[in-house]
Amino acid sequence: MVVLIAAAAALAAWGVRYARNRTTVLRGAVITASDDPRKQLPVAGVEITATDGFSVVRSVSDSSGLFVIRLHKRLFRGRLVSLRFRHMDYEPLKLDIPTPNKLYLAQMMPIRRQGQVLTRSLATQTVNNPVVRYSIKTAAVANIGSLVRTLEVENKGGVPCSERPPCSPDGKWKATMRSLPLDAGSGNELRNFRASCIAGPCPFTMIEPSDLAQAGTSIRVTATVWSDTATFLIEAEVARPMVSDLVRNSYPVVFGDALNFTLPPSAEGVSLQAELNGESIVFPLGPALILSWADCGVRANTDQTRVYRCTLKPGYRWLHPTS
Repeated sequence: MVVLIAAAAALAAWGVRYARNRTTVLRGAVITASDDPRKQLPVAGVEITATDGFSVVRSVSDSSGLFVIRLHKRLFRGRLVSLRFRHMDYEPLKLDIPTPNKLYLAQMMPIRRQGQVLTRSLATQTVNNPVVRYSIKTAAVANIGSLVRTLEVENKGGVPCSERPPCSPDGKWKATMRSLPLDAGSGNELRNFRASCIAGPCPFTMIEPSDLAQAGTSIRVTATVWSDTATFLIEAEVARPMVSDLVRNSYPVVFGDALNFTLPPSAEGVSLQAELNGESIVFPLGPALILSWADCGVRANTDQTRVYRCTLKPGYRWLHPTS
């Protein structure tokens, strides 16, 4: 009996500790409330307060609208969790959800202040035909010349080697070897090497290295002759590797007042070209994402692709608005 009581007490203590340490995770996203799915944009910086009646946990949505809340008390089936969402540009939102078992979407309604609506309706500054311009680094090779050399190797054929190298590959005849170093110069590369016997008893010659396909800044070519004198022709292209900026254009998508576009991780020098009151102007975004006619933000996906959104400032409107 004592043993059973002790085991039951230990099991109860373990159960209490397990219940206390167990957490419940809520995951969801905050988006703009709209009947048009294309206008349900992520909302960042939303302050979220969650309570299950025992504890209170606070969180903030990230640039993609994601929020994660960890409640440190075990939730029993049927118990509600109350979520409150606050953002200065949106109406407050409250959600009461049952024991979490799915992903939740919080749709917040933007605050339409009377002054902003009036300013938008009377806006005289027009924006049209936006184009995103950016550059990426690309590797290029410029052919700046060629290299041509001849190499003459003198030898007397028919002389036995007598085990005094260099000798013919079969070790029978006395041979002569000569080497020629080739250098491309600082910052250059030698490409497409060609080395061939062009005069003399070419069947009784050998060139090393035999594989000259790989590029390099320098190489040493060695010719061996085990018959009479032979002449070799050595050629290569001289190239200079360079890194250049390739400018590319991308065309954003406009939903309502928001302009949306994405860029690859390697994009640099991002700017927006648009017609402002009929005049085409290039507006550099810069690291601070400053535009005179829009407020811009950026977030990064897991693959480091960048997602941009620019919303028109009061006083500006699209000349040809889209849905």
